[in-house]
Amino acid sequence: MRMLMRMRLWAQKPKSEKQVKFLLAIIAACLTLYAVERWIGWPDALSTNRTAPPTRVAD
Repeated sequence: MRMLMRMRLWAQKPKSEKQVKFLLAIIAACLTLYAVERWIGWPDALSTNRTAPPTRVAD
């Protein structure tokens, strides 16, 4: 319900062009990060759940 009220206020009193561009840039950055994470994957170095390095089997 709160979002509907905000959308109504934004339609009645539009934000400046600078604020709209800033909002679109934030949304684009979030979508880009999401796409990179989905396609490439999240680096293990940035994970909070550290896993042990793979063990090497001696021949």
